[in-house]
Amino acid sequence: MKKIFILAFATLTGYAQNPAPAKPQAKPIALMNGTIHVGNGQVIPNGVIIFDKGVITTVADATTARLNMDGMEVISVAGKHVYPGLISPASTVGLEEIGAVRATVDKQEVGVLNPNVRALVAYNTDSEIIPTIRNNGVLLTQAMPEGGTVSGSSSIMQADGWNWEDAVLKADDGLWLTWPGYFATVFDFTDFSRVIKKNEKREEAIAALRATFADAKAYASQTEQSPKNLKLEAMRGLFSGQQNLYVRADYAKDILEAAQFARAMGVQKVVIVGAEEADRVAGFLAEQKVPVILSALHRMPNRPDEAVDLPYRMPGILQKAGVLVSLSYAGEWWRTRNLPFQAGTAVGFGVTDREEALKMITSNTAQILGIADKVGTLEPGKHATLFVSVGDALDMRTNRVERVFFRAAPPTSTTVTSGCTSNIRISTVNE
Repeated sequence: MKKIFILAFATLTGYAQNPAPAKPQAKPIALMNGTIHVGNGQVIPNGVIIFDKGVITTVADATTARLNMDGMEVISVAGKHVYPGLISPASTVGLEEIGAVRATVDKQEVGVLNPNVRALVAYNTDSEIIPTIRNNGVLLTQAMPEGGTVSGSSSIMQADGWNWEDAVLKADDGLWLTWPGYFATVFDFTDFSRVIKKNEKREEAIAALRATFADAKAYASQTEQSPKNLKLEAMRGLFSGQQNLYVRADYAKDILEAAQFARAMGVQKVVIVGAEEADRVAGFLAEQKVPVILSALHRMPNRPDEAVDLPYRMPGILQKAGVLVSLSYAGEWWRTRNLPFQAGTAVGFGVTDREEALKMITSNTAQILGIADKVGTLEPGKHATLFVSVGDALDMRTNRVERVFFRAAPPTSTTVTSGCTSNIRISTVNE
């Protein structure tokens, strides 16, 4: 059984409860002689990474760099691997604890069109799921709402913090839409199977969406509104490019229609989530520059006539087609800790190499979510949100996270800007 230690330069041990966030660093820290996986495809076999006040200042080859280490805490990570914090998109971690216990589920609101709902304020930093993902290097998660046709807005959260104000990295990054497809999947409890039926309410739902987006676009064209319409105000960022529109769609025709609908309504940035038939429209997605967040790879295909390994091969198919791809555990929050191993699986089924697979859970995801200026790669000026693993983080046999570093958010802020001077927090995980 793992023991979790929070290193605040005085070691505290937590057993039956989540580890409390550590105190800020007292001086610059240098990680020496480890294999640095930058997250953009580059690997530095014997590198050094230095960070101060939560910001990376140096990433270099330790065999050639000449650095003044006076006043720094130097940590040897020789023979180990340093990675940027992994990012889990399309997640309900922090919003859902035990699916069968309603009091622990806070991921959706009643109603069908709820653009004003915010997952941000429902995020629970005391969730018992958070330590499980942090211990495998997943340091950032996108808390997404569910339910209805327009579910609300998501936010990017750090897997560390006293409360949601501490944990938030980017508030209200995008709006979530479940596309009304031609078919609806219903779970049949009589034989525990998934039954695909015709969606009888499809046209009605699309008509309601079209009216809502038309109203929102007209509303957004006015700089000031009094009084404010909270639902339409929440959609303003879609038309200025400040927010993404995340569309849940699986069937090929639904993916095409959803992307075309969004563009026709004036939405600047569209992301397809789930995309189980994305291989059938890969050329369209690449041409239109529509990124994809794939659902869990570790599963059987949903159609009996599909190749049994199609979910495993999907990242490689899309990558080779030129689609920007991210991996997720959408709908399976308790398995999010296995996110890095999905990337490892993708390497064995068509993704060109391990560093390209790593990008699907670091820099690609950061680019899609609009946080690439802060996280996703280990580069000077970016947040020192990273971890040290004894072995390959994408291999479940060797991934053993030893140290975790978070760039701490300002205690009174709901967003973190690149110019912030907040400090680093350090978590050490030992066997």
